[in-house]
Amino acid sequence: MAEKVEEKVKKPNAIQKWYKETVGELRKVTWPTPQEAWHLTVIVIITMVSTSLALWLLDLFFEWAIKTLVA
Repeated sequence: MAEKVEEKVKKPNAIQKWYKETVGELRKVTWPTPQEAWHLTVIVIITMVSTSLALWLLDLFFEWAIKTLVA
């Protein structure tokens, strides 16, 4: 009787697979230059400040409108 010897094929660990795939994807990324990163940072800060200002003004308007209607 011939016995089959099952060879176990080593499967990569899920964490190892994730790590290898992540490193592979990061190698494909086109990273911005420091100057591009600085310009994008300035754009984000300007957008954040202008949005905050707009929300603050809306809050003041609605506060005034509610006080006017209740009083």
